[in-house]
Amino acid sequence: MRQRIAVIGGGYAGFAAAVILAAAGRAVTVFEASRTLGGRARRVDAYGTTIDNGAHILLGAYRQTLALLRTVHGAGAEAELLDRRRLVLEQPSAFHLRTAALPAPWHLAAALFTMRGVSPADRLAAIAFVRRLGRSDYRCKPELTVAALLADSPPRVTALLWEPLCLAALNTPIETASAQVFLNVMRLAFARRLQDSDLLLPRVDLSTLFPDAAAAYIADHGGEIRAGTTVRSITASGDGVTLVSDYVEHEYAAAVIAVGPHQAMRLLGSSADPVTRDALQAMTFEPIVTAYLKYPLALPFACPMLKLDGWPGQWAFDRGALGGPEGLAAVVISTRTPGARVSNESLARAIDAQLRRLWPELPTPEWTQVIAERRATYACVAGLKRPSPGMIAPWIYLAGDYTDPQLPATLEAATRSGVAAARELLRSLG
Repeated sequence: MRQRIAVIGGGYAGFAAAVILAAAGRAVTVFEASRTLGGRARRVDAYGTTIDNGAHILLGAYRQTLALLRTVHGAGAEAELLDRRRLVLEQPSAFHLRTAALPAPWHLAAALFTMRGVSPADRLAAIAFVRRLGRSDYRCKPELTVAALLADSPPRVTALLWEPLCLAALNTPIETASAQVFLNVMRLAFARRLQDSDLLLPRVDLSTLFPDAAAAYIADHGGEIRAGTTVRSITASGDGVTLVSDYVEHEYAAAVIAVGPHQAMRLLGSSADPVTRDALQAMTFEPIVTAYLKYPLALPFACPMLKLDGWPGQWAFDRGALGGPEGLAAVVISTRTPGARVSNESLARAIDAQLRRLWPELPTPEWTQVIAERRATYACVAGLKRPSPGMIAPWIYLAGDYTDPQLPATLEAATRSGVAAARELLRSLG
């Protein structure tokens, strides 16, 4: 088995690495502990309905993820898989922002100039803030927090625009979130092309979107998928690596570890270099809670994604407008929110009441399902030293959204890290 390469982790990072390796003619075996592929972005069955363990969106700037989707689905699959829309941020009766059909960055300037829910003076202050970001090339001191970056921003603009964007992108409160990573997201979305800020909302579940199709692609290229198989340890062994799964040793030419930082620490033991080990140990986590509420009629949303007032839910998605059952709402709570620290039943009732504040005519939901991912993302705090994607021990390579040097925990960070690790591995193999 020394000719084969093992990929540990069947999420977006692992399958990104596996697809690149398979496309290069390498035989790949993907190990995934769950029976369902996708890791922290996977489908879940509830009440006979397919939902996701969390709501994820893509941006038009997610070039690596979109390229991989074309590889595994075909060149024209994007229109079937994703609902592409101009960026609209709307909180009913409180706030509205829509990017204009202008070249970047003027599309953002026009959006800020015409946003509703803030005063004319606040709009001009927001435009001036973005202009300052552009003049600084979206760079700041690594220890700066988003709260410090926004110290001079009008409070209403911060509350209605910048703070919700930070929570959506970094899943970390602005008091501790990294300003530089926030600026990286701003640059990626707004500084280059109009289409980069487009919202790409999945029409299919997150396992179907990429991991399932990637698994079929790998099988077609001579690889295999071992779902429901837990790898318990990995060590360098001569000219390759030795994995232990189900108490059986397996030998491979190399391995890519594409699991969470706490899981990577457990797998590696003392194999990782000290810098990587210290970086993994320093990482903390943020939860994401997604509540699904199925109403017996179509939702009165103005668009498939709406910003809420923040208690307890922050964003709401109309899954019925995205290929799902009519009347299915997905409400997302990012980071540790005091209002979410209740039972699932109480939280579902609180979110139903939150939606009824906007639409009193909503009937009683037919069913609710709350999914809490306690380690959904790493805490993207200011000054965090992250491990890098690539070799961390002889023939052992690391991938994962937390290893991308620029982005927070997003699908794009995951796929970028997997591709980077796979390409470095291929260079090592020659």
